[in-house]
Amino acid sequence: MSAVFDELVSIMDRLRSPGGCPWDLKQDFLSFLPCLREELAELEEAIREQDPAHIREELGDLFFNLVFVARLAKERGWFTADDALAGIRDKIVRRHPHVFGDAHCETPEQVLEQWARIKEKERNGE
Repeated sequence: MSAVFDELVSIMDRLRSPGGCPWDLKQDFLSFLPCLREELAELEEAIREQDPAHIREELGDLFFNLVFVARLAKERGWFTADDALAGIRDKIVRRHPHVFGDAHCETPEQVLEQWARIKEKERNGE
C-alpha cells in the first residue's frame, strides 16, 4: 500500500473508533449506500465535464467512501481493504492472459470475448 492510502485508512479508523465522529459511527452498509451513489454520480459528472481538478476531487471522495465500506467489512470480520485489493489484483491478472500470460488478443472485441470465457469458467469453479 502507499503511505497516503495507509493514512486514509488510519483516518477512517479514528472516525469509526470510540470518541470518533458520531455520524460515521452510526453508519452501516445500508445507510451508507446513498453516499456511495452520490459520490459515483459526482465522479460521472466530473468525467463528462472533462474537468481534471473536479475528477481528481471526486475520485478522492469515492476512494474515501470505498475505504469506509472496507472498514465496515473489517468490523464484521469479513475482510480487510488489503484483502479486497489483493482480490482485484489477482482477478485482473487472471483475466488478462494476453498481457500477463501467453494468450493473444489483437482487438478489443477479442479481449471482451476472452474476459467473458474466463469469467464463465470462474463461475463454474474451473
